[in-house]
Amino acid sequence: MSRPVKHSLTLNGHRTSVSLEDEFWRAFREIAEDRDVAINALAAEIDGERGTETGLATAIRLFVLKEYQRRLSALKGR
Repeated sequence: MSRPVKHSLTLNGHRTSVSLEDEFWRAFREIAEDRDVAINALAAEIDGERGTETGLATAIRLFVLKEYQRRLSALKGR
């Protein structure tokens, strides 16, 4: 695993930075591309759904994990 790397995102017109490991950035970009959605739009969606007790970086990591778990379940026919 790599160390977290800070990237800038624009969420609803406001700039913010999020630190994620390269592996999570790649997976997050792949998911956005698969959904034909801009990465900023997907981040804004996640941001709007997370609770105030969860940081954006954590919310993105959990989103990526859940998406990959969903894909694995679909492959297994569950």
